[in-house]
Amino acid sequence: MNPFDRPALSRRDFLARTGLGLGALALAPLVRAAAPPEPLGVRTPHFTPKAKRVVHFFLNGGPSHVDTFDPKPLLAKHAGQPLPGDFLRTERKTGAAFPSPFTFRKYGQSGLEISEIFAKTAAHADSLAVVRSMHAQVPNHEPSLMLMNCGDSVQARPSFGSWLLYGLGAENRNLPGFVAMCPGGMPIKDSENWQAGFLPGAFQGTFVDPQHREVEKLIENIRSPHATAAIQRRQLDLLRELNNRHLEAHGRDPRFEARLESFELAFRMQMEATDAFDLAREPAAIREMYGDHVHGRQTLIARRLLERGVRFVQLWHGAGQPWDHHDNIEGAIRTHAGHIDGPIAALLTDLKQRGLFEDTLVIIGGEFGRTPTVELNEGGQSKLGRDHNHYGFSVVLAGGGVRGGTAYGATDPFGFRAVENRASVHDLHATLLHLLGFDHEHLTYRHAGRDFRLTDVYGEVMHGILA
Repeated sequence: MNPFDRPALSRRDFLARTGLGLGALALAPLVRAAAPPEPLGVRTPHFTPKAKRVVHFFLNGGPSHVDTFDPKPLLAKHAGQPLPGDFLRTERKTGAAFPSPFTFRKYGQSGLEISEIFAKTAAHADSLAVVRSMHAQVPNHEPSLMLMNCGDSVQARPSFGSWLLYGLGAENRNLPGFVAMCPGGMPIKDSENWQAGFLPGAFQGTFVDPQHREVEKLIENIRSPHATAAIQRRQLDLLRELNNRHLEAHGRDPRFEARLESFELAFRMQMEATDAFDLAREPAAIREMYGDHVHGRQTLIARRLLERGVRFVQLWHGAGQPWDHHDNIEGAIRTHAGHIDGPIAALLTDLKQRGLFEDTLVIIGGEFGRTPTVELNEGGQSKLGRDHNHYGFSVVLAGGGVRGGTAYGATDPFGFRAVENRASVHDLHATLLHLLGFDHEHLTYRHAGRDFRLTDVYGEVMHGILA
């Protein structure tokens, strides 16, 4: 079932088909277009949602769970030794047990254990739910990125943000409903990470490079150097009239209509985006809380977008793979956690102060985890880093409808494999959609002869993390 009614046949199509008689009349309710007349119109989800907007901190490259949110003290006991028994079975060659160089401690009334490198975020421990039993399908970046962002590691499918925008519509028609920010350019798989797939193009994510400070550089072509707003409006009106004539002559085309919508959105954004991306309008104390660096700035921009009705903001940690720590994990992970620990904590604090936390869903995580053993180079020598591990990793949730102070599921005693309340990426997506008011089995889109959904034919809601 789609989250909104689809439009019926046009008058022209109806008249063209009436020659088929009563059979055509009986079939008419089933012959419907795949997209609504107003793709971005606000729609009601299946049931009352706990959250109505999402911010996703994407730790690009695969963060080590045993160094961040999943303490494994037994690694210290076996340091430098092969893991005993059957704990490590993997196609990737690794060495001995490698204990975390960081200290874990209990935070908040819940006593949730978190690494020292996320101490600022840990101050919100009683608002966090750590899913420690995540698992993916393969230990490779590209398919795992697609699985985490789009629900399928092989086929081109709509991204989570696109599904959300499709289901809920846009609250602010003057801004994109789905924004992806990645400093320094696009990540691996480029815009496929926020693609609309077979959904109408209006639901695609809009890319922003937050390494820039000026609005003109943050958003390409935000202002016309050749025409005033009045002239642009007249140009668009003429273009729309010509395009409408084309539609009347040739029938509906969702891709064509999405292109028309993009022209209108670009025009409407000129004033609204200038305001939303202008951090000079924020008090100095708020800018200082987030930090005057690219991750602080993009996180503050995210809050400004969310409070202006943007549904989904994804914050990437760099165009490369900063969390792909194959060597020197102690220095590298401390540096990269230092980039975002403060901004994450600032956002959580800011959302709470503004009354937005209860209906904003915050996600922190990457595409997979790392091995609890040390990685070896071709000569069999330690690189003091960790290899990819899709068998077990962690994702952190906070905000709308999440039970704070919760550790859900578990990996084995060494942190290699999820063993308790195992949670697939489909389970995660089902749970996120549930918090946003959707039964994941019924948020569907008709394509190529069948109904598709984000979770394919899988997914179970993790009720243990619901408030």
